[in-house]
Amino acid sequence: MVPNYDEKQIQVLEGLQAVRKRPSMYIGSTSTKGLHHLVYEIVDNAVDEALAGYCDEIEVKIHPDNSISVKDNGRGIPVGVIKEKGLSALEVVLTTLHAGGKFGGGGYKVSGGLHGVGAAVVNALSEWLIVQVYVDGVIHEGRYERGLAIGTVEEVGTTDITGTFIHFKPDAEIFETTEYEFDVLRKRLQETAFLTKGLKIKLEDMRPGLETIKEFHYKGGIQEFISHINKNKTPIYKEVFYCEGERDGVFVEIAFQHNDSYTENVYSFVNNINTMEGGTHLSGFRAAITKTINEYSRKNGLLKEADKNLSGEDVREGITSVISIKVQEPQFEGQTKTKLGNSEVRGVVESLLSEQLTYFLEQSPGVAKAIVDKGIMAARAREAARNARELTRRKSVLESNALPGKLADCSEKDPSICEIFLVEGDSAGGSAKSARSRQTQAVLPLKGKILNVEKARIDRVFGSEEIRNMITAFGAGITDEFDIDKLRYHKIIIMTDADVDGAHIRTLLLTFFYRYYRELIEKGYIYIAQPPLYKVTKNRKDHYVFDDKELDVLLDEIGRTGISMQRYKGLGEMNTEQLWDTTMNPETRTLLRVEMEDAAEVDQIFTALMGDKVEPRREFIEKYAASVTNLDI
Repeated sequence: MVPNYDEKQIQVLEGLQAVRKRPSMYIGSTSTKGLHHLVYEIVDNAVDEALAGYCDEIEVKIHPDNSISVKDNGRGIPVGVIKEKGLSALEVVLTTLHAGGKFGGGGYKVSGGLHGVGAAVVNALSEWLIVQVYVDGVIHEGRYERGLAIGTVEEVGTTDITGTFIHFKPDAEIFETTEYEFDVLRKRLQETAFLTKGLKIKLEDMRPGLETIKEFHYKGGIQEFISHINKNKTPIYKEVFYCEGERDGVFVEIAFQHNDSYTENVYSFVNNINTMEGGTHLSGFRAAITKTINEYSRKNGLLKEADKNLSGEDVREGITSVISIKVQEPQFEGQTKTKLGNSEVRGVVESLLSEQLTYFLEQSPGVAKAIVDKGIMAARAREAARNARELTRRKSVLESNALPGKLADCSEKDPSICEIFLVEGDSAGGSAKSARSRQTQAVLPLKGKILNVEKARIDRVFGSEEIRNMITAFGAGITDEFDIDKLRYHKIIIMTDADVDGAHIRTLLLTFFYRYYRELIEKGYIYIAQPPLYKVTKNRKDHYVFDDKELDVLLDEIGRTGISMQRYKGLGEMNTEQLWDTTMNPETRTLLRVEMEDAAEVDQIFTALMGDKVEPRREFIEKYAASVTNLDI
């Protein structure tokens, strides 16, 4: 019998009910990521006041109950009555989706908050929210519970300041956790301060035992951002190039500096939104820097007549750059909305940068020569790498003899259901090959520790057999030939032993992926296998546990007598069935997906751990030594 489907099955969600019903549609998830997103939404609204020139201080507090308050000294959310609604504008902003001053009313010239979901969604997902607006000498207050107004907006006192204060407590009925992480907020707020020259942001943790205060205030803006990112690197010239300008309603800020590393680090932003996938502003930057440096080199005899032009990759080797633009009507592309599509922006960025960079190079011939010399060295290395690169090209997915000899490939050709395990050594590789599902799981054993790409130019990278094997197996090319649509596996799983050597190999692989396959991390294609650390047997029943804490819980549960226990030092110690059940079976295994919350922070960590300088590594070890667990001694 076919069930009835008529008007009675149609449900209309009023007000903010839809947000509470499907919160992930509005904030991405109800995990810790979504929890912190609530803070960003309120802070972004305050930053919009700063971008408009009305605010220069924002104060964020984590209160002892994990509630959050955000206070700014802007103009204050309007409190007058909207005639059509018969309600205070403040109440409308906090209880209605897509209501605010950023939808064409002239309140804001540019806005980052428009990209998000707004204060109304924060209100809907909070157990309670209190807002105070300081305007015209009066304090106006509104109170809400789970998105519903408790009474009306009232005048509760007088004041001699202006601005908005919002205090909210995330709803435990919605979120998996309501425990805020100070460091996560610190990274985001520091980045925001770098991008908003002159804005002071104060972050205070008031929770007992965690009391901390951090203040961010950068008069140099993105110039200081470059110095911050490059602090563990060795710049090849002292100056940080900076230019700014406005044309056709697009405001552009660009800063860059080359260091002695071999990879490009570019960070692009639109209205303070991190455009991780780039877009037209990034295209304009790359075109301008390549064209301008080549023209300068020809004009000043740094490139000989017979020399080829430097490629974009050559010119940008070792560059750290920040491109920040402000535009009134940003158009974002892609599912994640992190790629700018405004076609007019490319020309504006390209022309402004070309003009100002030409002037800078003419005025700083020493810097110009350092940039060109590094580009020429990069071009020579690229030529030397050409033959090695040819070995990584797979002529056809049908030609299995083009694949690395040690690769045990899978039979399935649909990459969305295929996965490849990168396994440490032939012994573990043999176990993995026996344990795998041949239809969808491929195994590539790696010999020893791969090249540390942090210290190697592209010719040495392509000269490494193990790296060539990975590139060939993945099938998507690399650097300027990279095409993610040709990727043969949508799960690339690092599977190493649970000891120091295994951790080192894992770090080397992550360095390689971050420097040469960052998009695979951003798309969520890189994973780390989680093999068990112990096997505990009691009454002929096997239990697998993954860390010491879990072991203690298990032993309290099953008792500590009459047991046998094995600590796995390597994957090769497991038999085929154990490896399949614990680590490779999609139904029973645990995988850790590699994610990148803050690219600039990640870059600094890789530079500190894998770079040439010893001091940053020592500082890192001293800072985190006390929290190390499961260290193989």
